[in-house]
Amino acid sequence: MSEQAYLALMLDAPLQSWGFSSRFQRRTTALHPTRSGIIGMICAALGVDKGSANEADWLKRLEPVGLTVFAIPRQPEGCRDPLEIRRLEDYHTTGGGYDKKTHSQWIPRKASGGPCDNATLSTRQYLLDAKFGVILTGPRATLEQVHEALDNPRWGVWFGRKNCIPAAPICRGGVMETHDEAMVELDLSGRNPAEFFCVSEVASFDDGTDTLMDVPVNFKTREFKPRRICQQPATSKE
Repeated sequence: MSEQAYLALMLDAPLQSWGFSSRFQRRTTALHPTRSGIIGMICAALGVDKGSANEADWLKRLEPVGLTVFAIPRQPEGCRDPLEIRRLEDYHTTGGGYDKKTHSQWIPRKASGGPCDNATLSTRQYLLDAKFGVILTGPRATLEQVHEALDNPRWGVWFGRKNCIPAAPICRGGVMETHDEAMVELDLSGRNPAEFFCVSEVASFDDGTDTLMDVPVNFKTREFKPRRICQQPATSKE
C-alpha cells in the first residue's frame, strides 16, 4: 500500500457551479465544491470515458481519497471587507432557432431519438466571487497520477460546468508529505482555520452536520452514494 500523502488544489474562477440536487429544468449549485464535481474533474483530466471499466477502476482508486474544502474570501485592494459568495441564476435556452433539416445535431434530442420541436429551457445557478482551497488526502501513488493529469489534462477541466473555466493553475505544488505543507501551498499556513468556512468528511454520522448524495458510482448512469460531511462556518477574526 502506498504511503499517505497530500495534494493542494486551488479552485479559482469567475464562475463555479457544483450541482448536487439538480432536477429537470432547475440546476442548482452548492455553496462549496462537491465530491462528485472534484472526482469528475479528475476523471476528465485523466481522459476516463463515462461508464467505462476504466472509470470503475478509477472511482475505486479514488474512493479512499479524503477531501477537505476551505472557502477563501476574496478581498480586492481597497475593499474594506471580503466579498461574499453570491449565487447567480441564468435563464438558459438550448437548441432554439435551428433548422431540423440542416442543423439537427445542434438541437436537443427527444427520448425517442429525434430532435425536439422547441428549445430546451432551464434555470442554472452559478457561484460568483468564490475561491476554494482543496486538500486531497490519500495514497501517494494515486495522488501523483492525479497531480500529473491536472497539470497536463487529456480533456478539458472546469469547475462544475464547461463555462466555468479555471482562472489559474489548479495544482499548487507537488504531492506533499504532510497536511501542513499542503496548507502552505494554499497560502493558509499560520492562519486560524476558524477564519474559513470549511467542509470536511467524517466517518461517524454523529460527527457530521449534513449528508450529500455526491459520491460517484457511475457518471454515465448518474448513480451516487451518500457522504457524511461536517460544515464549520467561519468565525470573526475579532
